[in-house]
Amino acid sequence: MTALFDGIILGAGHNALVLQAYLSRCGLRTLSVDRAPIPGGGLSTIDNPRLPGFRHNPHSFFHRALTAMPWYRDLELERHGVRYLEPKLNVAMILRDGRALEWWTDLDRTVASCAAFSKRDADELRRLAEEFQPIAEKILLPEAQSPPLEPELRRKLLERSALGRRLLEISALSPLEFVTRHFENDTVRAGLLFFNGLREVDLRLKGFGHSIPALLASRAKAQMAVGGTASLARGLVADITQHGGEIRCGIELRRILVRNGRAAGVELTTGEQIHASAFVASGLNPQQTFLELMPPEAVPASVREKAAQFQYNLLAPLFGLHIALDEPPRYAAAAQHPELNEAFMVLIGLERFDQFHDIVAAHERGEIPSPVAWGACPTLFDPSQAPPGKHAAFMWEKLPFALRGDPTNWAKEKDAHGARLLDLWRELAPNLARGIIKDKLVLSPADTEAALPNMRNGDLLVGSFDNNQVGYHRPFAGAGCYRTPVPGLYLCGGSTHPGGNITGLCGYNAARVIAADLDQDVWWNPPNAEEALAAL
Repeated sequence: MTALFDGIILGAGHNALVLQAYLSRCGLRTLSVDRAPIPGGGLSTIDNPRLPGFRHNPHSFFHRALTAMPWYRDLELERHGVRYLEPKLNVAMILRDGRALEWWTDLDRTVASCAAFSKRDADELRRLAEEFQPIAEKILLPEAQSPPLEPELRRKLLERSALGRRLLEISALSPLEFVTRHFENDTVRAGLLFFNGLREVDLRLKGFGHSIPALLASRAKAQMAVGGTASLARGLVADITQHGGEIRCGIELRRILVRNGRAAGVELTTGEQIHASAFVASGLNPQQTFLELMPPEAVPASVREKAAQFQYNLLAPLFGLHIALDEPPRYAAAAQHPELNEAFMVLIGLERFDQFHDIVAAHERGEIPSPVAWGACPTLFDPSQAPPGKHAAFMWEKLPFALRGDPTNWAKEKDAHGARLLDLWRELAPNLARGIIKDKLVLSPADTEAALPNMRNGDLLVGSFDNNQVGYHRPFAGAGCYRTPVPGLYLCGGSTHPGGNITGLCGYNAARVIAADLDQDVWWNPPNAEEALAAL
C-alpha cells in the first residue's frame, strides 16, 4: 500500500506539530507519523494508573512565556480550547530555617524578597533586569524566532551597537561566573542559578552568561496549561486537522525512502510505503535521523560521523515523584510567609551555592546527590487535574541517566529514591506525613528514554549546548538552518536552534525555511534576526 503527501514529518512532538500546522495552513498536504499512541511527545498528561481522575504531567509542566510565542497567536490556539495560567507567586525557594526567596510576576515584589537576604543583591537584580530588557526584546527574541545567523556575521552585527557589545561581553561568561561576579549572598546566588539556569543550561558552559539576566528581564514567567500539558498538543492537533493535515500514531518507521538522491517518503515496519513529493522533515534526534533511518549510502560519511558525535546533556535527565492527595501540601514556612501555600513552582533542598558543585560531581560519577527538587501542586490553580476536592502534586529532580554506570539500575532503585525525596518534601510540608497521600507514581530518567526515544539518555533538551552544538551549528555544522546535506530532508526537533524545552520555536523556524524552499506564501509575519541586529 502506498500514499502520497506533499510532506511527511517524523515524530509528533510539539515542534513537529507546530511545523505541520503552519505548512497545513499553506495548503500543503502533510502527514506526521509517531510510534507513540497519541501525538504530543513531551506534552503528555496521564491518568494515575491506580486512581483514575488524578492527572500527572511526567515530562513537561512549566512552560515559560508560552502565550507570548508567535505560533500561539498565529495558530489561534485559544480558539481550540487552549488556556494558560501564570500564577503571581511564580517561584518560591523554601529553606529549612523557614525563610523563602520568592520570584513574583511583579518585579518589585521579587526585589523586595531578595532584599531580605541582601539589599545590594536586590539592587543589582533590578539593575540587570532593566538593563537586559532591551537586549532580550531587540536581540535575543528575534534571534530565537529566526533561523540562526552565521557566527561571524552575527558577531559583526552585534559589535556595531552598545546593546550588542554588552551582550557579547556577558555571553562570554558561564552562568556560574556571571552569578559569582554580580551577586554576593549565598542563597541569592543559589536561587538565581536554579531558577534561571540549572533547569535549562549547563551552568559551567561559557557562552551562556547572558541566560540569567535575559530570563530576569523577561516580562513573562512560568505558565501552566489548564487541563494539563496535553491540552496544548490537543489544540495543535485540532488546528492541523482543521486545515487538512493528517497524523498517524502507534506506527514504527523502518527507513526514510530516498529516490535519485532525494528524501522521498518513509517505509513502515509493516512494509507500507508513504511517499512525499516535496519534503521529509525529522523531529527526531540526529542519530535516529541520519544513522538509523537514512540508508547509509544516501548520507555523506562526514555527515554520519557528525551525527554519531552529537552529544547529550549530562544534567538534563529528569526523575519525577507524582502523588495523589486528599489535600495540597502545606509548608511549615507558611507560618511566617502565608503566600507560600499558593506558590506555583516550589524549590526544596537547595540551601547553599556550593551544592551545584556537588550535583555536577555526582552526575559525573553516576551517583545520586542529596535531593534538590522543584515541583508544583497543579490543582491549586486548576482543579480539573484531580477528582473534586482532591489534589495532584509532583517534585522533579535532575539525576544521572546511567545510575552507577547503568540505566537499568533505576528499575530497582527508583522507588527507594522516591521515598527519600518524599522524606525531604515531608520535612518542609509536614501535612504530607499525616496520611493524606493516596498514591505515588515514580518515574526515572530511564523511563523517559523508554517513553520518548528521541530524548536519548533521558535528555529532555534533546542535545547539549556544549561541543559547539548551538545556533548555526546545532545540531552540527552543515545542518544548522533546518536544511540537511540530503536534498528534501529537513530537521525540526529540539536538536535544532534554539534547542529543547517547550518553546515550539524549532518547528516555527523550520516552517519558514521549508515554505520558502517550496515557494509557498509565508502567510505569517516572522521576525528577521539579521534586520533586527542591523537596526540596533
